[in-house]
Amino acid sequence: MTIDGAVTMDAPLIPGDGQASLADVVPALLSALGIAGFPDRLRLHPARGVCLLLVDGLGWLSLRDHPADAPFLASLAQRSEPIMAGFPATTAASVTSLGTGVPVGQHGIVGYTFATPEGVLINALSWHTHGGARVDLRERFAPEDVQPRPTALERATAAGVRVALAVPHAHRGSGLNRVALRGAEFRGVHALGDLVVTALAAVSGTERSLCYAYHGDLDLLGHVYGVGSLPWRLQLAHVDRLAAAIADGLPPGTQLVVISDHGMVTVPAEGRLDFDTEPALQAGVRLLGGDARARYLYTEPDATDDVRAAWHELLGDRAWICTREEAIAAGWFGPVVSPGIRERIGDLIVAARTDVAIVQSHVTPTLSRLIGHHGSLTANEQLVPLLVYRPE
Repeated sequence: MTIDGAVTMDAPLIPGDGQASLADVVPALLSALGIAGFPDRLRLHPARGVCLLLVDGLGWLSLRDHPADAPFLASLAQRSEPIMAGFPATTAASVTSLGTGVPVGQHGIVGYTFATPEGVLINALSWHTHGGARVDLRERFAPEDVQPRPTALERATAAGVRVALAVPHAHRGSGLNRVALRGAEFRGVHALGDLVVTALAAVSGTERSLCYAYHGDLDLLGHVYGVGSLPWRLQLAHVDRLAAAIADGLPPGTQLVVISDHGMVTVPAEGRLDFDTEPALQAGVRLLGGDARARYLYTEPDATDDVRAAWHELLGDRAWICTREEAIAAGWFGPVVSPGIRERIGDLIVAARTDVAIVQSHVTPTLSRLIGHHGSLTANEQLVPLLVYRPE
């Protein structure tokens, strides 16, 4: 892989032994706060308090390509290196990797949508059924049962750290919060102004403190208008001022760490292939999960080889197509895939290599009209910033 001008890649970008990922971030922050038992792969400076700001959809390469729109963040990027999101590069999986401190293969939130053993497709962002009439699944599939391991935030709270979430009010009690971020005090916010105030209040005082703050609108505009579009760039400028405002208000002994959950690729209309109108894609597939650029194909019995051949004939070298066993062996989901998680992954995995996406115009018509997508193993999606600011 070359990160210099045009990025080229002849193989999928997978976190290895020497590459930090989102799963390493919170353990490193807790180590910096002086909590024993958490590995520090990031070698951060010791601190009394940390504000962890996640900017949804801000890829490392897109930040690097637009320094004039984000001068504060760009200045921090000049003295930092990217980390990796992990596969799939999508919010539900990434936030859970962040909150639990382990890769996807251990926490089990394997994508935007994934199948349960009962054959129900869970939308992991909303914790509803996916497509058609939305059915809340928080009782039938309790998030704490689907992801039972203690979160890193629960462990931090038990160790005496004051942990807070500065996130939109709508996230209160959500399935994803219960899966990934349980253990923290919920502090709902409305907009950028009270996000800054709430985050700074959470790291004030003398206690050891960690605040997870979230901003999602850059991701939204990337999906609707594309990365690098004027609306996206103007939103990036607002994000830059948000981060700078938090940095300006930090008390001594604290630090701001800015990360993202994934990057994004702008997919032209001719690159969006419609599963719902293409019989060659449908044959032998009983259920389609994942993201538009990281699809899980749950196949009919004995149909996997035929499905793989059909998809390869249509997609060619525009995607990596492999079986569940091949992806696990290659480390796509981390070094370990825990028992009970394997069957959530599709029989086949289709990860986009070029500017292509697999949409469903009948099942999710609104999502199918979006032009920004993510999920796969390209540098644009996998590389995310890890930016650190410490007040003098």
